[in-house]
Amino acid sequence: MEDDDDLILLLEDTLLQKGNNTSGQYTGDGSVDFHGRPVLKGKTGNWKASFFILGSECCDRVAFYAIETNLVSYVIGKLHQGNVSAARIVSTWSGTCFLTPLLGAFIADAYWGRYWTVAVSSIAYFIGMCVLVLSASLPALQPAECVDSGCPPASGGQYAVFFVGLYLMALGAGGIKPCVPSFGADQFDDTDPTERVEKGSYFNWLFFSISTGSLLASTLIVWIQENVGWSIGFMIPALFMGIGLASFFSGTRIYRFQKPRGSPFTQIYLDIVAPVRKVKPKVPNDSDVLYETSEKNLAVEESLKMEHSEDLKFVDIVAVPSDAQINVGDISNPEISYNVAEVKQLTILLRMFPIWVTGIVYSAVYYQTSTMFVEQGMAMNRSIGPFTIPAASLSMFIMISIIFWIPLYDKFLRPFAIKFTGTEKGMSELQRTGIGFFLSILPMLCAAFVEMRRLQLVMELGIAGENVVSPLSICWQIPQYLLVGLCDAITFVGKMEFFYDQSPDNMKSLGTALCMLNTSMGNYLNSLILTILTGITTSGGGVGWIPDDLNKGQLHKYFLMWAGLSFLNSLVFVFFAMRYKDKRIP
Repeated sequence: MEDDDDLILLLEDTLLQKGNNTSGQYTGDGSVDFHGRPVLKGKTGNWKASFFILGSECCDRVAFYAIETNLVSYVIGKLHQGNVSAARIVSTWSGTCFLTPLLGAFIADAYWGRYWTVAVSSIAYFIGMCVLVLSASLPALQPAECVDSGCPPASGGQYAVFFVGLYLMALGAGGIKPCVPSFGADQFDDTDPTERVEKGSYFNWLFFSISTGSLLASTLIVWIQENVGWSIGFMIPALFMGIGLASFFSGTRIYRFQKPRGSPFTQIYLDIVAPVRKVKPKVPNDSDVLYETSEKNLAVEESLKMEHSEDLKFVDIVAVPSDAQINVGDISNPEISYNVAEVKQLTILLRMFPIWVTGIVYSAVYYQTSTMFVEQGMAMNRSIGPFTIPAASLSMFIMISIIFWIPLYDKFLRPFAIKFTGTEKGMSELQRTGIGFFLSILPMLCAAFVEMRRLQLVMELGIAGENVVSPLSICWQIPQYLLVGLCDAITFVGKMEFFYDQSPDNMKSLGTALCMLNTSMGNYLNSLILTILTGITTSGGGVGWIPDDLNKGQLHKYFLMWAGLSFLNSLVFVFFAMRYKDKRIP
């Protein structure tokens, strides 16, 4: 039976290679169709499939940001929670939405594949949104209206329904956020030079779709929630999620699929504990004596094509069979022996780690747009004619900036860079990310300048001791928001493409999830620094840099501090980026 199975596998491999060599009509990256058959390039994938995925992602971002942007207002105004409690509820939920992608990436890479992970997660997300619509629509699921200053709190059952809807969304986000970008990139064959270049454009237009959805959510839908009603304000994003589901499933016939290739977390664990167990074997100078596997596996084959690492040679110890294993004759036990392919995959992750760490500081800088930028705007004159502008609404200029820069880069700057450098991408992912890191200094300097100008007017008018807004118009903040949009248009796409491209083939979703985990860790870092800074600057009875009355504070020093941290972080990034070795495949 084993001989027959081997013969069948040999025949299948021969037929597949023959098909792939026939005028290049089949993909060369191991992708298959919905039924598991090799796919024709001309009839599947590429932009014809990606449009369905981009449409789905745009609708998903409308749904997510329509809830996330204004959730604090709903919890305070409709569920009658205090400011601190409402902030805690929203922060915990938002943090969960950026942590669950690790679970979604694990399931996609190890078991379900990206398509089915997105499909099941999107359904869970849609159900969660429908529960939120019911929570905001049915009187029995809401507390009674406030009477004078008395606001009855929501009951336990009312909270239960609300949280079930909210955390079904967080669970669904865990599968959508890491897998949709990766699944879209799967539609481009890396073995085809033309499609490999097109994949770079795909990441640009993915971010364009995300920004378009975010802009729609943070403007029109938020206005509907505040002025028309929460029921219709939650129903519209739920409808968008339904449209996104339909868009995603509509492309099933022409999608390209990558089969799941085993648990990346199990492999990472085994690779890390192996050096601890193998304390006696010495790292050989000749890599040919390391244990190789004969297993037929696409992830292994892809890893064996990679150049052997000399800079992280100490990791080779995990592929050195011990004397006991050699004497027994069993060197293939996956719990005690590790092949060269697994060693190469581990070195890739170790190389990527410093790049990932520098992304945390950038995410913390970006997070100022929803915290200190807003607080600064609240201390400024927000009247424009008869209208009063909400301080948080200026975040729309980030999306406007991104929507402007992404097409400009993809259609004009990128082709110019390709022609100038003679490379297929114009700029590498690390070059693009590094430029964005250095540019992130500018919005912090701009915010510091605006704050110093605001405080100057406060001093000139003699209102420094009064908790009143400065006469400086909030429009002065627009440039700092536009600069943040420019930075993100450059950095976000570069980071996401880097983590997708450089991750081993059986860890693509995990790579995307790690990129998004930067956001969560950046939030935590920002909170930590804010706590430490407040403790230091208020010691001895001082009001600190960021008191409740900003007219008494020194918020500009806070922004200058982040500008300095951004500069240092950019230098650290350059140090590691210049020493980074690409995952080279001949």
